[in-house]
Amino acid sequence: MTRLQGTAGRVAWPVYAVLGVMGGILLDQGVWWGVLLIAAGAALAMWDARPTLAVLALAGGLAGYASAHLVTSRPDPLQPWLGAQVTLNGQWDGQFLTLQAPRARLAVAPKPVARPGKVRVSGRLIASDDQRTPGGFDQAAWLRAQGGVFLPTPTAVLVGARVLGSGQEGGFRSWFRRGLTTGLGEREAALMQAVELGDRSDIGREDFAQGYAVRDGFNRAGLAHLMALSGQNVALITGVLIWLFGFLGWPPALRYGVPAALLIGYLALVGLSPSITRAVIMGGVVLIALAVGRGRVDPYGLSALAALVCLLLFPLWLLDIGFQLSFLAVLALTLAGRAAERLPDTWPLWLRSALAATVLAELATLPVIAGAFGQLPLVGLPANLLAAPIMAALVPAGFLAGLLGPLAAPLNLINGLLAHALLWIAQTAGQFPVLTWGQVSTAGVIAYGVSAFAGVLWLLGRVRAPAALGTVLACALLTLLPGRLHPPRTITYLDVGQGDSTLIRLPGLTMLVDAGGSVGSDFDVGGRTVVPALRALGVRSIDILVATHADTDHIEGLSSVLRAVPVGELWIGQRKVGDPVLDAVLSAAQERHVPVREVRRGDQITPAGTTLTVLWPPGNVWSTADNDNSVVLKLQSHSWSTAILGDLPDPAEGQLGMGHLDVLKTAHHGSRFSTGAAFLAQTTPKDAIISVGSHNTYGHPNPDVLNRLAAAGVKVWRTDQMGTITWPIP
Repeated sequence: MTRLQGTAGRVAWPVYAVLGVMGGILLDQGVWWGVLLIAAGAALAMWDARPTLAVLALAGGLAGYASAHLVTSRPDPLQPWLGAQVTLNGQWDGQFLTLQAPRARLAVAPKPVARPGKVRVSGRLIASDDQRTPGGFDQAAWLRAQGGVFLPTPTAVLVGARVLGSGQEGGFRSWFRRGLTTGLGEREAALMQAVELGDRSDIGREDFAQGYAVRDGFNRAGLAHLMALSGQNVALITGVLIWLFGFLGWPPALRYGVPAALLIGYLALVGLSPSITRAVIMGGVVLIALAVGRGRVDPYGLSALAALVCLLLFPLWLLDIGFQLSFLAVLALTLAGRAAERLPDTWPLWLRSALAATVLAELATLPVIAGAFGQLPLVGLPANLLAAPIMAALVPAGFLAGLLGPLAAPLNLINGLLAHALLWIAQTAGQFPVLTWGQVSTAGVIAYGVSAFAGVLWLLGRVRAPAALGTVLACALLTLLPGRLHPPRTITYLDVGQGDSTLIRLPGLTMLVDAGGSVGSDFDVGGRTVVPALRALGVRSIDILVATHADTDHIEGLSSVLRAVPVGELWIGQRKVGDPVLDAVLSAAQERHVPVREVRRGDQITPAGTTLTVLWPPGNVWSTADNDNSVVLKLQSHSWSTAILGDLPDPAEGQLGMGHLDVLKTAHHGSRFSTGAAFLAQTTPKDAIISVGSHNTYGHPNPDVLNRLAAAGVKVWRTDQMGTITWPIP
């Protein structure tokens, strides 16, 4: 076995170096314990009786720090134009727009439907957003991770983008795409592009049904990795080539050397990403070793070498979820043989191998998937076992179709059936329940690490099964107890942009008031912002869902919440007839068999020693203005109180009889028509929350409202400035 190391020692040299590189990158990011990784690399060399190689860990630390610093310290060439309305000409690659002068890359929202190629696009240039809600997408961090030593880092986003002109995609990639899609239906063609090119633009616009996106189905079924190019693609494609060249009688040097060389072209075709770059490096080294007759390569040394190359070129990939998932899965698969041996000998070897590989990959990536996506598929194992033989045929057949270009129509009769079968598995398995998961804390990561270590020791035969199982159960119990013993008493104002969504959590009550919405856009705030936030906060069900009034920016997202989270009851004020947004919410409630209650002034519940009272609407007469009909809630806990007013305007505020408030959730995002001086004098709040979008065109919050709050001595907390705000309930 080739070990990428000298004859002495048991640890391959890239392991020392990559630990140092990882430590150096973390130190550049201000993570102090990066120094522990550098020390671990040096200590490992000492333990391996190779003290001179400890310098690799130190050199790796310097190289990692220098590489990361080079990427992160570059000036932003688009900084002078931030906030401006611009028209840009550049090269669109399906993910980013690349400019030549200045040399820069940027994200575009919404993504152009145009194929990759030259585009002319207009919009407003803004800085990317950090993570603003629990479980939310940290766009700024993700963009930073896409830059490399030789590749500009995208930092800005062109919002409100409109494509003014575009050229056709040319070259071999265009030919290949035509081969993938010719003769196929839209959904199957979109899947083929995702599976073969890693281009998920089209599949992201496909739905199985209303409110049930294809990508959501793959995520819930545990099959999302099939649309991320990885070692599976490299193994299947090179495997077919090796078989073909062997059948033709080629000598090993050509049989393995030609596929190794072709991997470079394959990477150029599909583009750089952590998983496929890792797979190409590892696959290339293995093929070269076989071509020169060196035999198998040490998997740990090979994995470390691939990580070393990736991180020196793209240092912030270390913080990228795709990078983490890819390497965790590969490391887990090195134990697949031992895991298969633990299964009954009477089972077929192929079944034992498939089970072991699937389970180990899922367990290894569990904390990353749970923390990043807030859910764990419960049917991932059977879904992957069913999908595996389809992918084994689809990937090489699809690649051949791409090579054939427009001549692939006959072959795509088969590929279409395979793609349809894969879509059916994802659609069916995606309808099963998932296990929701909150944010993974440091204690959770430590507990997982101890459990994983116990499991590895069991696989290696170092500990008995009862000891390993007892360790896992003890760690699980220790992470579950705190939440059970101290349930949350909080009110969370989610940052949903220009909209409203408030989560109240008390022992025995979880209430969500509104779920935002996106006026004039197809962005699903409920599904893409609110639902992930609920999962990250550990909300597995909602007792009461409240739709304050029929405004898009308040209740559009409730439809997605109803479809994604079990809900006990839906509260509404006015049952406005013929309103499309409210009708969609009521339809989703009916679809999920959620009872609807029309609340009125004086309705009251008393959860966990608190009193929650409906103060509006009175229900005897309705206004033609939706804001006037907003549901208003007051929460009283001992002497502390707060209120949520929807978009209720100033005249109606005075009719509430609100009384003193400690925390006021200002109505209508700080509009000048609400939060009047008389109302502030009546309620005398100490603090006020304003839920408002940072890029809104309504002038919210209005300067007059801010002046009134300041004159009343009220401290203002704004979601556009602070992101999601969580307030304790005494």
